[in-house]
Amino acid sequence: MEPERRLDIARVTRQGAARLARRLRAERSPSPLSPGKIGVLAHLARFGPATPGDIAGREHQQPQSLTRLLAELEADGLLTRTRSAVDRRQSLLQLTSAGRDALDADLSSRDRWLAAALAGLTDAEAELVGLAAALMDRLADATPEPERPATPE
Repeated sequence: MEPERRLDIARVTRQGAARLARRLRAERSPSPLSPGKIGVLAHLARFGPATPGDIAGREHQQPQSLTRLLAELEADGLLTRTRSAVDRRQSLLQLTSAGRDALDADLSSRDRWLAAALAGLTDAEAELVGLAAALMDRLADATPEPERPATPE
C-alpha cells in the first residue's frame, strides 16, 4: 500500500474513532465514577489482576498519577490490593464483584446505544464494525518504528 493511502486511512480512522468516542461519552449515564476510575476497572476486568505499574503502562499514564485514584477505588470496595507473590514489594490489584457491578452499570447505557446504532446497519456492515474494532484494539497496542527521513544514496 502506498504511504499516502495509508495516511488517508489513518486520518479517517482517527476522525471516526474520535467522533465515536465523543458520542459514547455523551451517551454515558450519570455515574459517581470518573472516566479514569472506569478505565482502571475496565483494565482489571479485561486483563485480570495487575500491578499499578502494569495498569499505568497499558493506559499510558505515570504510576504516580494513579495513586489517589487506586486508593479511592480500594476504599470504595471496587478493587482489592494484595502483595504480589512474585515480588513482595509490589501490590497486585484485583477487581471485586462490586467493582464488576459498578463497571457493568457504567458501560450498559453506552452498550445499549451502540447496539441500537448497529441495528441500523446491515448484518455484514455490523460484522465489519466488529472486525474493525478488534483491529483498532490491536492498533492501540502497536509500537511501530518511527518513520525515518529518506537518506540520499
